[in-house]
Amino acid sequence: MNVDMVEYYRQRAAYYERVYHKPERQADLRAMEAWLRMPFAGRRVLEVACGTGWWTPHGAKDCRHWLATDLNPETMDIARHKSLPSEKVEFATVDAYTFEGLDGRHFDGGFSGCWWSHVPLQRLSAWLQSLHDRLEPGARVVMLDNSFVQTSSTPLSRRDDHGNTYQNRTLDDGSVHEVLKNFPSRDEAFVAIGPRARHPEWLEYEHYWILSYLLA
Repeated sequence: MNVDMVEYYRQRAAYYERVYHKPERQADLRAMEAWLRMPFAGRRVLEVACGTGWWTPHGAKDCRHWLATDLNPETMDIARHKSLPSEKVEFATVDAYTFEGLDGRHFDGGFSGCWWSHVPLQRLSAWLQSLHDRLEPGARVVMLDNSFVQTSSTPLSRRDDHGNTYQNRTLDDGSVHEVLKNFPSRDEAFVAIGPRARHPEWLEYEHYWILSYLLA
């Protein structure tokens, strides 16, 4: 995550979860939260960019072990205060691109909620490869993120030469931040995950999507 993005989420940490209180998104959220406990049952899971930990309690419910990582102490402090199975969940400050400090850790599950959309397209393949390198063969990988819905999403402000799209977001203090936010299609996501992904499944909701696959 670049410095500007880290600073944006640091400033937004205290009220980040307002986005999950939008009335039109509630049906999607309840369905996804219920679904998320199933793929990680009995697994040792690496969560990338956990943020405020909205998804962590749901994914970790039946896991064997869950390592929630983020680079931002402000958001992670909120995640630590969620209702979690403390004997199974731990937190660590880890850069989502380098995964520095995780050498020797073994995971047979990988999860990221609302992070894919912030990865620049020109870095996406390398990031996925780096994540896959931290996972064992047979690992279950789950990504979930936003779909663009004109009546609910922040409007797109521009597209760069790589095809990345951006939003201008205003914080409570009035400051405006340009945030990279991509919205992949099913076919684009399937191409991105590469040849090691087996049995990919795409679940599409009105406001979100889930991508799930096994790692060869």
